[in-house]
Amino acid sequence: MSVVADTWPPVAEGSVPPAPAESLWRLSVEQYHDMARQGILEDGDPIELLEGLLVAKMTISPSHHRTTHRVQFALRAALPSSHFVASPSSITLPTSEPEPDLAVVRGTSNDYADRHPGPGDVAMVVEISDSSLRRDQGFKKAIYAKSSIPVYWIVNLIDRRVEVYADPTGASERPDYRFRKDFYHSEQLPLLIDGREIAQIPVPNVLG
Repeated sequence: MSVVADTWPPVAEGSVPPAPAESLWRLSVEQYHDMARQGILEDGDPIELLEGLLVAKMTISPSHHRTTHRVQFALRAALPSSHFVASPSSITLPTSEPEPDLAVVRGTSNDYADRHPGPGDVAMVVEISDSSLRRDQGFKKAIYAKSSIPVYWIVNLIDRRVEVYADPTGASERPDYRFRKDFYHSEQLPLLIDGREIAQIPVPNVLG
């Protein structure tokens, strides 16, 4: 199985440069699912489908694991019974199937026994970012905005803040979120579900 390497970090001297974009073969989401059904891709393979490309996922650090558990606990304590926290969770989008660290999804896990949540099922996604920060702030943010995921959190372990994005543009020439606000250690994170603030979470409960 070949995996398209991540091309965000600069190419080290003497290494093979990334393939030119025009030479890359893009898969549809259905082709990606077919590869999984046929056993070409196996559950747990460290890849995700981003804009038709098989992209290697970043290595998970101990601080990443710890923060993921903290965010899970904080969200589960605040969410209404109409939503649940999926972690990790694949999300099936029109041209991507990313695997955010956490997703707030409508309904219960039993509603997704034979499919992954789609854009209309997802109230919020969260990425825990250290080595993946540049990708999460760029490529993945654009993917989530393009699919109109309402709220996107980046728990930024490098700069010790939580970046909250809202009001996605949807499919456009340059998909993005129109709103961004950064929250630091002494502040409270607003938890927005379906356009309504349902709780405030102290940033230290997330970042430690």
